[in-house]
Amino acid sequence: MPELPEVESARRVIESYALGRRIVDVDDSDTYECRPHSPGQIRDALVGRTLTEACRRGKSMWCHTGGVGRSRTPGPELGIHLGMSGKIVVADPKGDETDGGDYWARGRAAGDHRFTRFALRFDDGGYLLLVDPRRLGRVRLDPPHEDLGPDAQTIAPAEFRAMLGRSIAPVKARLLDQNAIAGIGNLLADQALWLAKVSPKRPAKDLTRAEADRLHKGVRKAITDAIAGGGVHTLSVIPHRKAGAECPRDGAPMTRGTVGGRTTWWCSEEQKL
Repeated sequence: MPELPEVESARRVIESYALGRRIVDVDDSDTYECRPHSPGQIRDALVGRTLTEACRRGKSMWCHTGGVGRSRTPGPELGIHLGMSGKIVVADPKGDETDGGDYWARGRAAGDHRFTRFALRFDDGGYLLLVDPRRLGRVRLDPPHEDLGPDAQTIAPAEFRAMLGRSIAPVKARLLDQNAIAGIGNLLADQALWLAKVSPKRPAKDLTRAEADRLHKGVRKAITDAIAGGGVHTLSVIPHRKAGAECPRDGAPMTRGTVGGRTTWWCSEEQKL
């Protein structure tokens, strides 16, 4: 599924292009993508309102809504989950589109709406779409997000160390636990651990303070680099997650294993257990 950087790119598209535009219609007819709502329920809640703020914690994204004119009372939150392949597409009044979200190897051509699962129509003629080929996204009102851990992009060093220190799980499994720290997926975790020279199999609580701080910096750098590069697929160790590959830093063979139920790659020399 998209990781924090991809969701952040979608959030920024909404923030930059969709806020403050009055909603005049909603297509919420996809009963799977919009579960548990029945068709028309989201439409009834949003028509006449505007999106006022685009928020994110980890991989979860939601928008605050409000009224327009004299009625500026806050409305429900609109939760949008990108699933495994979701993109947010926003068009201006002329129909020019900007998108953000999951990376598609072959991209998405402007005007390709074949996989639209949810749509907002604005009074200026523009729109916001959730385009999701694999149909694994989710749109719902007032989504729960209170149980998520602190956001991986903003977590402080002391909070990060405390999060690790409470767990006997392998450190990679701890990084993937969204209730412990929100936003890190499989590729971000491998990149951060590689940057920090920490074995993914080390029990999280066994990391020294120096190792934990190094890993915290690795997480922050991996996120920053992925956002700047256009997604986690652009990170430096990702092309070396394959049989026969060598570590791009020291040339040692890359090792494959399973940690936290996920396929994991690490440097056989610098990330020894």
